[in-house]
Order: sequence, then C-alpha cells, then structure tokens
Amino acid sequence: MSPGAVSVAGGGALALAWSPLPAAVFGHGFAAHMTSHMTVVAIAAPLLALGVAGSRADPSLRRPALFAAVPASLVELVVVWGWHAPAAHDLARANGAAYVAEQASFLLAGLWLWIACLGHGGSRPAAAQGVIGMLLTSIHMTLLGVLLSTTTVALYAAHHGGAAEALHQQHLGGIVMLLVGGGVYLAGGLALAARLLRDDTAVDTGSAP
Repeated sequence: MSPGAVSVAGGGALALAWSPLPAAVFGHGFAAHMTSHMTVVAIAAPLLALGVAGSRADPSLRRPALFAAVPASLVELVVVWGWHAPAAHDLARANGAAYVAEQASFLLAGLWLWIACLGHGGSRPAAAQGVIGMLLTSIHMTLLGVLLSTTTVALYAAHHGGAAEALHQQHLGGIVMLLVGGGVYLAGGLALAARLLRDDTAVDTGSAP
C-alpha cells in the first residue's frame, strides 16, 4: 500500500473514531469512549505515522531530538492515565472544550510516539529505542485495561444507566483497552525487534566469507 493510501486509511480511521458509530454500537457508555480512544491511538495514529515516515513530511528527520521514543511513551502514559482519572474523564464527558482537549491530546501523543518509533529514516538506534517505547506503552495500556476490567467499583459518574450498567460498560471498555491497546503496541514493538534481527542477520550473512 502506498504512503498516500496509508494516510487516507489513517484519516478514515480517525473520522470513524469521532463519528457516531462507536455510540451506535456500544451506546453512550464507557465502552464507546474506549473504542473511540483506541481507534485514535492504536489504529489512526500508526497509519498516519506510516504515511509520513521517511518522507519529506516526516518531522523526526528534521527534529530527531524531539522524537525520542522513550520520552514520547512516557508522555503518552501521562496523557492516557491522566484523562482516565475519574474527575478528568467525567469533565471531558460534560464539557465540550475538555472533550476537544482530551481527544486532541490522545491524537497528538499517539502520533508523537508512533512517528518516534517508525520514523528517523529507519535508523537502527531509533528503532531499538522504539522497541522499548512500544513495549512500555503496551505494558501500561495492559495494566490500565486490567484495572478497568476487573475492578468492582464503577469509577465514572458521567456514564448513566445505573451502577450495574456503568460497571458493565467499564469492564467492556477495559477489555477493549487490554486487547486493542496492549495488543497493537506489543505487535509494534515485536515488528521493530524483528526488523532489527533481520538487519543483523543480513549484515552477518553479507560479512561471512
């Protein structure tokens, strides 16, 4: 698939995430929110990053120091966990400006991390740091997903329908984060690690007598 087509696919995923579809499938509860969130950071962001990686539009080639994968992964951790603190999450459900800030920060943090991991013109040191950044993100997404899907307390007052329904939605949302968020970032880290191993094998083969 060409970079342009990948970028279009990323834009389509972003439009889908911010469309009424998640609410139509899951209702207006926490599961719809999490589906939208994971579509932004784990589908749209990597596709958009792949679309620009290595091109003249790749910001990691112009400002490599600003696109270090491990710091970017720590920023995404703060963004994701911060907006899923009950007070911040409920504010974003009740206030339009807070909602826009939440969604924008999800997209920017996701793009920053994916470009940091996939960009830099294929630099081996950057790819090695990208493996760490992807795995760190997979770990914290998995931890938050487990927390949300196993707790017996409904954390978010903004989702109505009774305590039992709110808890059910929270569990569904946690499972979505666990499977999609944890899974996609883990796959990204493993793909980068496999690329590094292939490069090492090619070098060893080429240098063999």
